[in-house]
Amino acid sequence: MKLTFPDGFYWGAATASYQVEGGIENNDWAEAARQGKVPVAGESSDHYRRYEKDFDIAKSLGHNAHRISIEWARIEPHEGEFNTREIEHYRDVLRALRKRNIEPFVTLWHFTLPLWLSEKGGAEHPDFPEYFARYSSYVVKELNGGCRHFSTINEPTGFSSNGWLRGQWPPFKRWRFFQFLSVSKNLTRAHNLAYQRIKHVSPSSIVSIVKDNIYFHSNRNPLNIVFATYMNWFWNRRFLNKVHRHCDWIGLNYYFHKKFGETKKYPKSDFGWDIYPPGIYGTLLELKRYGKPVIISESGIADARDAYRAEFIKNHLKWCHRAIEEGVDLRGYLYWSLLDNFEWAMGYDMRFGLVAIDYDTKERTVRPSAQVYKKICETNVVQL
Repeated sequence: MKLTFPDGFYWGAATASYQVEGGIENNDWAEAARQGKVPVAGESSDHYRRYEKDFDIAKSLGHNAHRISIEWARIEPHEGEFNTREIEHYRDVLRALRKRNIEPFVTLWHFTLPLWLSEKGGAEHPDFPEYFARYSSYVVKELNGGCRHFSTINEPTGFSSNGWLRGQWPPFKRWRFFQFLSVSKNLTRAHNLAYQRIKHVSPSSIVSIVKDNIYFHSNRNPLNIVFATYMNWFWNRRFLNKVHRHCDWIGLNYYFHKKFGETKKYPKSDFGWDIYPPGIYGTLLELKRYGKPVIISESGIADARDAYRAEFIKNHLKWCHRAIEEGVDLRGYLYWSLLDNFEWAMGYDMRFGLVAIDYDTKERTVRPSAQVYKKICETNVVQL
């Protein structure tokens, strides 16, 4: 079977600042590591200094798009004080992508907070939306011309649930449901206000949210149908219903499905997550209601042996193609991740990269699955 994707489709991968750059010590995750609450990120893959080489690899693999994030703590190390040297660094990063004809997609905030802000209460602070909008508009204004695509917040529901329900991420608060709801409300306000400020300084920018949707489904048991319907609203729609009018595009991060009443066992990633490609189709159809262009901003697998990754990509793209045939305005697919990276509370144990990293030598090794993806990127075709 030969599946051809639309002309101009974006093919590439993604990274995030704290997970790959190295040398970031002034944010809440670095402080939590010093307190022994999470693993130490340290130098990571040293992408901050080696980005040119990494983008050469991305180009050699046929990528025409790449998603990065800006490290807020680098840009605003102290409240209201912006570091122009770090802005220039990210300008250089964008130039390096443009030089290789790789379209940059910039995420303004990917989980980590400057230490000064986390000490004030972080996303719980009533003025958080204003802090975030000020930072976002500054960055977009300074990087304007180097990038068209800006996402405000990465995975708002995952961020708030891991910090205030599961208690596994800063600020490590467990089962604080009302605070979880309060933080979620603050994040919606932060996105909407940032969107307005960004449009003021750069009307032509394409602004999106990156939403961590889960495919909830069930067997035919009426109670399980109710559970799936409720969770679809609670996790997927509740946030998007409040922000979609302030979105030009929607970014979808797809990793999980949950079938209520399910007993079937599925292949697992190294993380223990089900490999369930049809779920990306279900989540894409769910987004169709908002009438926005969509990009897969993350889809990936922890697979140190590279045993599943090639088929994982092809099978997920098969379902993406079906969603396009059914009217979803899908514009691109960005695999997570280009490089092995710091995987938050799991440290460096989980290997998502198309490119393997030896953390002692920083040597990069392209995995065989990346060559399979390369053929897709270069031909705009998935051969099944």
